[in-house]
Amino acid sequence: MIFFSHLQSVASASFSRHGGASEAPYHSRNVGLHVGDDVARVIQNRALIKDHLGLPRLVSAKQVHGDSVLKVDWLPDADEEHPEYDALMTNIPEVGLMIQQADCQAIMLYDPEHGAVANIHSGWRGSVANIIAKTVAAMRAAYGTRPTVLHAAISPSLGPCCGEFIQYRTELPLAFHAYQTRANHFDFWAISRDQLRDCGVRIEQIEVAGKCTVCDGNYFSYRRDKVTGRFASVIGLVSAESIQASAVSQKEKNR
Repeated sequence: MIFFSHLQSVASASFSRHGGASEAPYHSRNVGLHVGDDVARVIQNRALIKDHLGLPRLVSAKQVHGDSVLKVDWLPDADEEHPEYDALMTNIPEVGLMIQQADCQAIMLYDPEHGAVANIHSGWRGSVANIIAKTVAAMRAAYGTRPTVLHAAISPSLGPCCGEFIQYRTELPLAFHAYQTRANHFDFWAISRDQLRDCGVRIEQIEVAGKCTVCDGNYFSYRRDKVTGRFASVIGLVSAESIQASAVSQKEKNR
C-alpha cells in the first residue's frame, strides 16, 4: 500500500506479507529478525523492500513499546537496527525508516517544508504514552517542523472490529473510553488520527489505510496467529538525483 503518492520527494509504503523468501509460519516477506525466522531470509526480504522503494539502506529499531525517538543524522554505510527505540526520524535522503508490525500501527510523517520524515511504532502502550506527540515535538526541535504542513499516514493495523481490550479499565486512560465502538472494543485508528490533529496536523493531510491486520490475511497478525512474522512500513526521502533519473526514465518510456 503506497502513501503520499502525489508527492515526489518521499517514498512510503506498507508491505503485505507476500512476495518474500521466508517459510511458514513466517511466510513469506517477514522483516523481523527477532521472531525465529532464518536470518538470511529476513535479510533477503529486507533487500526486496529496498529495491521496491528505491532506497539503498534501511534503519530500523528493536521496538519495545516505549516512547524514545532516534534521530538519524548520519548516512549509514549499510542497513542498521538500533536497540530500544519506537520512533525514527531523519532529514537524510536515501535512508528508509522501517517499522516492523504484526497489529501495531506505523504512523509515517513527512515534512515537505524542511525535508524530513519520521516513522512511529505505536501499539496501545504507545498510544497511552502519546508517542505521536513526542515525535512531532522532536521533529519541531530538530528540523523546525510546523505540524500544519505535515503529511501523515496510519498503516494497516489492529482495527476497531478486532481491537478488544478486556482490561481496558486498568490499561487505557479515561479519555480513550470515548473511542469504544462496542463492548470492550476500541478504535485506535481514530485515537491516532485525533492525537495527530491535537498536535496541529490537518485532518485532510492524514491518510488512514483502514485495513485491519487481524481480519486481513495479507498481513502478519500476532493476535490472530501468535507465532508469525512482521511486515514492514517504510518511509524515506528521495534524493533530487533519483527524482531526476526517474523523470528521464519516464520520458524515455513515453517516446
